[in-house]
Amino acid sequence: MTMPLSNNFLRHNQQAWDAQAVQNSPWSQPVDCATIAAARAGQWQIHLTPGPLPAGWLGDVQGKRILCLAGAGGQQAPVLAAAGAHVTVFDLSEQQLAKDRMVAERDGLHLATVQGDMRDLRRFADASFDLIVHPVSNQYVPDIAPVWRECARVLADGGVLLSSFFNPAVFIGDRDPQWAKQGLIRPRFVLPYSDVEDMPADALAARMDRGEALLFGHGLDSQIGGQLAAGFVLAGYHEEMHPQPRFEIEKYLPSFIATRAVRLARAIA
Repeated sequence: MTMPLSNNFLRHNQQAWDAQAVQNSPWSQPVDCATIAAARAGQWQIHLTPGPLPAGWLGDVQGKRILCLAGAGGQQAPVLAAAGAHVTVFDLSEQQLAKDRMVAERDGLHLATVQGDMRDLRRFADASFDLIVHPVSNQYVPDIAPVWRECARVLADGGVLLSSFFNPAVFIGDRDPQWAKQGLIRPRFVLPYSDVEDMPADALAARMDRGEALLFGHGLDSQIGGQLAAGFVLAGYHEEMHPQPRFEIEKYLPSFIATRAVRLARAIA
């Protein structure tokens, strides 16, 4: 079985995340009323990785225009809105966005929800936002250069992009359970990785039949170099171990990488 890199993977991933939302997966469990009340009182935090954001990465969000990019699920966006930000949450999954709308309606919050592909933000004008929060999600598209370019376009000069992604090393290993049982890491795949291109046909078919999202592993040249090429400067870097390692390699290196990048001023024509 082969799957052309068209909108097929996008449609499949949309359906996979809609299903996760319906099943209340960990990234689809909205914050409670107490969390919103605390945020209104100035006690709050958001996450790019399992742990808290590094000190100084976010600052005061009161009155800031914030885009939560591929970050729906009723968790980050409502907290930022309760803290006083003007929030737009943009996501591929309509069911994930419904979680944000539910919290907003329940707690009287003002936030906008928009459904779409993270690589295409054309509905937003240039310099529409002061801050973008982009939690681990770009592993669901095969090319992330458009993501960084669009982030740079919709951010105001000096705007901040907070993003996180998986360490590319987690994508190179053979995931056959026999190797993990022996405590072995068997390199098999060369980066960039693609479920669509690199996974054996029977395994790909089984993954799709289970309704699991299709993944794409990007190298640091794409993850960090791509941000620099799009007009950002790196202002912060953070790594974090996975609290519950899924693969043998995650016992030895941090799975999560987060970056804080600042949008350079646009050249004056």
